[in-house]
Amino acid sequence: MFTPLRLRAEDAEDVTVLSACLQDATLKLADIAYQPGQRRFAMLLNRFRWEDEREGRKLGAKPHFRNRAGLHFDGVLRVRRQGFEQGDPKRVLELLSILAEPGEDAAASLTLVFAGGGLLRLDVECIEAELRDTGAPYPVRRAPRHRAAETLYRDVEV
Repeated sequence: MFTPLRLRAEDAEDVTVLSACLQDATLKLADIAYQPGQRRFAMLLNRFRWEDEREGRKLGAKPHFRNRAGLHFDGVLRVRRQGFEQGDPKRVLELLSILAEPGEDAAASLTLVFAGGGLLRLDVECIEAELRDTGAPYPVRRAPRHRAAETLYRDVEV
């Protein structure tokens, strides 16, 4: 039995939890939207269900599962990108992590780090995010595999 995930983030520690839940999520550029008038940044992702891998299932057991999920950030003042262009809406990205850097008062900068060096940086009034599974899990053949974490961020600068 699968329980849909629904999480809110209101501080840097909460963002760390979101990041862990979204590690290795995949998405298309077309599934990213910034609505400056509403100060909202949103994306639809295919989230790998790491919690299933860690809840008593033997690592490497099949099948593995992904879930379609929605993620949005409110209070977004500015969005910057590095390492990819918006020209190819079918381009697939793999989200590695979300980093939170607190600023003055409640403001913060959030950096979404993608495989291959792509970055999105959100400047926010305060950390206000929500992640929600939007459908039933679906099976996938493989679990994500990647290099050791210390090599992933070696050359990342924003």
